[in-house]
Amino acid sequence: MSRRRTKIVATVGPATWDPDVLARLIEAGADVLRLNFSHADADRHARTVEVARAAAAQAGHEVALLGDLPGPKLRVGVFSSGFAELEVGMETVLTPADVDGNTSRIPVSWPDLQRGLRPADEVYLADGSIRLRVIGPDGEGMRCVVEVGGALSSHKGMNLPGTTAGLPAVGARDLEWVDFAVSHGIDILAVSFVRSASDLDAVRERIATHGADIPVVAKIEKPQAADNAEAIIRAASGGIMVARGDLGIELPLARVPIVQKRLIRLAGRLSKPSITATQMLASMVASSRPTRAEVTDVANAIYDGTDAVMLSEETAVGSFPVDAVKVMDTIARETEPDLPYADWVQNRTEQATRDVADSVTQSAVNSVYRLGLAALVVPTTSGRTARLVSAHRPRVPVLAVSPRIETVRRLNLLFGVRAVLSEPTTEVRGLLDACAALAAENGVARSGDLIAITAGLADQSLGTNLFEVHRVP
Repeated sequence: MSRRRTKIVATVGPATWDPDVLARLIEAGADVLRLNFSHADADRHARTVEVARAAAAQAGHEVALLGDLPGPKLRVGVFSSGFAELEVGMETVLTPADVDGNTSRIPVSWPDLQRGLRPADEVYLADGSIRLRVIGPDGEGMRCVVEVGGALSSHKGMNLPGTTAGLPAVGARDLEWVDFAVSHGIDILAVSFVRSASDLDAVRERIATHGADIPVVAKIEKPQAADNAEAIIRAASGGIMVARGDLGIELPLARVPIVQKRLIRLAGRLSKPSITATQMLASMVASSRPTRAEVTDVANAIYDGTDAVMLSEETAVGSFPVDAVKVMDTIARETEPDLPYADWVQNRTEQATRDVADSVTQSAVNSVYRLGLAALVVPTTSGRTARLVSAHRPRVPVLAVSPRIETVRRLNLLFGVRAVLSEPTTEVRGLLDACAALAAENGVARSGDLIAITAGLADQSLGTNLFEVHRVP
């Protein structure tokens, strides 16, 4: 069976904390495990890191760990009974006070609540399923009327469309999680509620203070981010996540598919990976089978050119986490043979003039079709060459070879790329021969096949500047 090219990101939570379940999740096809730092404490996530590394070893292949920073997400507090049933027409008070919540008082983690809300503002709770309308001040809080009701449980999110509420993109809590990520070997960091490229600076600077180089993914979930997408994507070393949950609250729902397609297309043009996230197989939280619309949604994201598709509640708290990954795997395998690979190599990425790396990698991918190459092999230290090759979407396998385990894990996010650990070498002939041997050892080519090897030679300071067609001995 051919190897799947689209990558699967699976969120780890109570449903998948068990080591055996986590190992089965990886065996089913999870390439990246997402740790949502908005939920659970540092001790719990530290245990998850340990278990995930052991589960990956048990499954026989590396996975990337993606740490998702909380960002300035407003959340309700704790309800004494676990939840409150809000009914249409009911009045309730949003309060910054540290109290137990009920139907008449909803605690919110926002000291400046009165300054940020105005009469007639809309407030969305629980991923937009509940809508309140602000009436006016009430003591330290704001009185609201319920316009769309539902069950509201502890710690659910709160959205205020059209306002940023004066909250910083990255707060002290986020920086503490950056420290955690560095000390626990997290491979990729996602920054929540980015509004401009400069919102990434604090995270990058904190990573740099540790002497680390963790790639940063910008989560696009605010209208301002959609408007500033090109600058954000250029600044985001790890690419973007199209976070449709909050985006679908902040924007009219009918605009979300349009924005999604534009963001994926723009990420591709700039040779950056993209993750499509939220409610992709939401019905599988409680059902062993997805809906037809969900299957179509996943397939359409792959047709659009996304690098990865993400499962959130499905694997974090769902009843069928392993099945959800298997379904995602099946959809991708069925969709991928129909993708426009030959067209993508010509027009998917930005054709930058006098860019040596882009020209070399595009030539290598073009040769797949002109010479009938069996595979592309990419020696890389940082992963950049593999990212550029992946952006051109070759039809054949891409085997990345790196002496850094961090790079091997991070490349799990890139469409079509499989990464393996190799011995470091500075001798070019030896490197090329080793790449050919690794292609055969890893089953991407057989003796006699033609492969392309593309890499960057450090002494030239040109980035990716080597391209050789090689016959596997």
